[in-house]
Amino acid sequence: MPPALDAVSTPVWRSFMLRGLRVIGVGSGIALLFALMTPRNLGVSLAYAVPITFGCWFFIDGGRLLAARWVNRRRVAADAHWPGWPWMVPVLLLGTVLGYQSGHTIGNLITGRDAPGLLFEGPVRAASLVFFSLVPGVIATWFFYTRGRLAATEARAQQAQRQATEAQLRLLEAQLEPHMLFNTLANLRVLIALDPPRAQAMLDQLIAFLRATLSASRVGRHALSAEFARLADYLALMQVRMGERLHTRLDLPDELASLPVPPLLLQPLVENSIRHGLEPKIAGGRIEITAERCDDTLVLRVRDTGNGLAKPAADGTRFGLQQVRERLATLYGERGTLTLEPADDADGGTLAVIRLPIAP
Repeated sequence: MPPALDAVSTPVWRSFMLRGLRVIGVGSGIALLFALMTPRNLGVSLAYAVPITFGCWFFIDGGRLLAARWVNRRRVAADAHWPGWPWMVPVLLLGTVLGYQSGHTIGNLITGRDAPGLLFEGPVRAASLVFFSLVPGVIATWFFYTRGRLAATEARAQQAQRQATEAQLRLLEAQLEPHMLFNTLANLRVLIALDPPRAQAMLDQLIAFLRATLSASRVGRHALSAEFARLADYLALMQVRMGERLHTRLDLPDELASLPVPPLLLQPLVENSIRHGLEPKIAGGRIEITAERCDDTLVLRVRDTGNGLAKPAADGTRFGLQQVRERLATLYGERGTLTLEPADDADGGTLAVIRLPIAP
């Protein structure tokens, strides 16, 4: 590839060549139209129409790309495919003349004729040939221009939507982190009054837990195994306080360990199970956290054997659950869901289920 063309990215020139193939089809259609309207032989029409159409397109479209690259070479956010109309007018005129003359020369070589080209015609006929050759180029250029403007507008709208989504997620996570911390500190405050040695052990565990959790929460996604590891740390922290009243089970299949999930996704559900289900229950109970794949859906369950739901509407009134639902809706739309319902066996308690799509 010539040095002048190296400046233009490979995907641009790949689409450039694909457009060239379509232009050959257009030239064939023009040749067929001429053959039907005039007594000219179809083969002769093809020999001239296809090279001329292709030549005009090649010089106009290639000139547009080179001019756009030159004009926008120092602009960070410029449209690299459009140089502006002041550049496109001379590109259209020069590209039409060069394309017609080169295509006509190729047509002479194919047919063995010596028909005069554009440069050897009279001024009136030459002007008419340029005009009729220029019309398709102007139409194609205008089409490209309007399509490019629409594509740029759509790209800016998508970028703005992505930025808004990222900002909303950062806000939700920023609200969730202190909520988790305040809940833990409230638990620690109660334990200080009841059992200072255990409170000290809990404080040490809290420091280690926060160091790992707060660093993990600064990323947009982390592995499901990291989410389960943070939950194991949190449950160890709660077990310092609750002792034998708290029993835990975490079940993460190896094949699901590397799946990406939002950080702190299950944390609010586990906190609710401890705070509203197991802590108020004198005998305590068990909390189970499991992961399962159902076709292209990841199913995460947090089940406790605590006091259960006070009423059916309780699943939509708590801060942590609301944050989880909003994050799922922002990230996955209707495919990300959270349901909260009474456990359906003799142990009682509550079952929270998150469903979200697995990326290919």
